[in-house]
Parts: sequence; C-alpha cells; structure tokens
Amino acid sequence: MRWNMNNLQLPSDVGAPKDQPRTTNPALGWLERIDPGAHRRIKGLRLVTAYSIAAMLGTLPAISRGLAHGSLLSVLAAGFALWASVSEGRTTRPESSRDLVLLVVASALGAAMMIAFSPMLTGPGRPGPELILASGAFLVGYLKRFGILAAGIGSQIYIGQLLAYGARLTAIDLSMVGIAGLIAALAATVPRLLSGPAEQPAAPLANPHDNETPALLMGMQAAVAATVIVALNDFFHLTESAWAITACTYVIASSRSGTIDRVRRRILGTAIGVPLGLACLPLAIHAPIAVWMAAALAMIIYAMALPERYDIACAAYAFTLIVTMAVSGEHSLKLLASRSWETVIGGALGLGAAMLIVPPRSSQLAQ
Repeated sequence: MRWNMNNLQLPSDVGAPKDQPRTTNPALGWLERIDPGAHRRIKGLRLVTAYSIAAMLGTLPAISRGLAHGSLLSVLAAGFALWASVSEGRTTRPESSRDLVLLVVASALGAAMMIAFSPMLTGPGRPGPELILASGAFLVGYLKRFGILAAGIGSQIYIGQLLAYGARLTAIDLSMVGIAGLIAALAATVPRLLSGPAEQPAAPLANPHDNETPALLMGMQAAVAATVIVALNDFFHLTESAWAITACTYVIASSRSGTIDRVRRRILGTAIGVPLGLACLPLAIHAPIAVWMAAALAMIIYAMALPERYDIACAAYAFTLIVTMAVSGEHSLKLLASRSWETVIGGALGLGAAMLIVPPRSSQLAQ
C-alpha cells in the first residue's frame, strides 16, 4: 500500500488573534506558530480516528463473514477512510460530510477499475496490472483544474487503485469493495461531525508560481512517468514499483520550480522517515501497542506539516508506513528499506517528465 497517498497543498491557517496571550513554553509556542488555533492537530486526530473506526468495523465477524478475503476488509476500509479525510478540506460540516462520501465513492471506483482491468494486463507479454495506476496518476494531476473536490476525487481514484493492486483483489472481491466503501463513509464522516467548528481549514489560495502548467499537462507528466516505471519494472523487477509510481504522481506540481521543490522535499523526508521506522522494528515485535501509538502521533504530525512542510509530512508518513507494515507482520528489511530508493526513482522520473513535457511557449505567455 502506498499509502500515498493525496498530497494537496493547502494554505496555512489563519493566524492567531493579536490579543492572544503568548505562551512561555517553547514547545507550545512552536505548535502555535505552525498550527494556530490547533486546527491541523484536530484534523490529525480526525485522520487517526477515521482510520481506527474503519479498521475496527472491518474486523467484525458479522460484517466480514462470507467474504472471500474478509481479512482484507479492514485494510481496505481504513485506507479509504484515511485518505478521504486527508483530501477533504471544507469549512462547514455539511459540505465536509458530502465531500467525504464522494471521496470514499471515488476510492471504491478506483478499486473497481483495478479489479475490472487487471485481467487484461496480466499474463506473458503483458505489462502487468500496475499500468492501470498510470490512469489514476493522470487523474491526480488533470482533475486539479476543477477545484479542491475534483482534485481529491482524482487522488482517491488513484488510492483505490493502489489499495486494490496491493491487496491483489479480483472479481470476487467487488462486494468487499462496496462494503469497505460503506464502512469508510461512516468512519470518515462521524469524526468530522464531532469536530464541528473546532476545525476550520483555510480556503485554498492561488498558486504563486508564474507560467503555471495546464492541468492536462500535469496529468500527462504523471502518467508518462508512471508508464516508464512500469517498463523499468518489466526489465529490472523493482522491489515495489507501486511506491515509485506513487512518488512520481505526487511530486508533480504546476511549475518546474514547484516540482523540483517537491521532489527534493519528498526524497529528504523519506530518507529520514524510513531509517526511523526501521529503527523501531524491534518494538513492532515486542511492543506493538507502542508502535501503533507512535504511528498515530506521526499521522498527526503529517496533518500539521502537509500544508507548508512537505518534507516533514513525507518523513512522518514514511515512518508510519514502515512501522505499520512491520507490526502487521512484514519484516523483510529489503522490502521495507526499498521505500527509500523507490521514492528516489519515482521522484527522479517525475522531475524528468516535468522537464520534458512542457506547454508551448505561447501557452505559457497566455497564463
């Protein structure tokens, strides 16, 4: 799972009132500077809560009974709920609840796409089902032209494809995808209704970069980079090609300078988060509860850092991915460590695509 994850670039929250008393505690002062009003911390708690509710409901025998791969229901529902909550960015509860349901539906649609088209790409002489991820990568970039909800839908379609690919779902799992969607919609909306006015995400701001790349070309950049990774995997058998595809998908920005910055930050963050996660492998075996608590804290940090510190957000998520995979039973050091070099491959190819696939000069001048 990549998770990888929707990396929407939301603006910073509105600053604290001028008459608010300053804290003398350095740690609290730092938190207030990067997260005035505690809005991002509340969202981070909401992410963890949505994931936990979905994971718990997915393990109930009364729900998973009769499913061919019922043990995967928890993972699928939790992934849908978590990343829908990340992508959602409305201010009011009714709008947020509506968007969360639509985002979960988009995740289920992405999973269904992977299930439907995988057989066509599986077999000797065929590129493999990971090629379907290129379509999701295109939608991540292209749908940004239609606003925050559409951008989230594009990302959620990719996330659904990624989760279905990682779980190797087949046609007999379509009913499980539908059930996972219902669970995720409930798990994502309940925490948002409870957070209420305490959570006030700021409205998106216009991208400050000049000569913005049209969304169509952003989608093409991501899709081309993803297709190249599929070809590389066919020749060199990458350890986890989906992680590289995810990296190239989410480093694409609306300008060359933006893409360069995101590539640098993603690689730097992953280079920090993966070793920290690997250092916690002994705890994953002997103290799994402590590891889950550390993962929850890391996701709160992820929510706090994502709008302005993409590097810290990537480090927090890389750490979370490594330790949760370890506590779930994956102890292959090669596989876990491959998160680092797969990110480098994906980031480099995403940057290369952004450098080569550019709008005509006349189009740039018209921006």
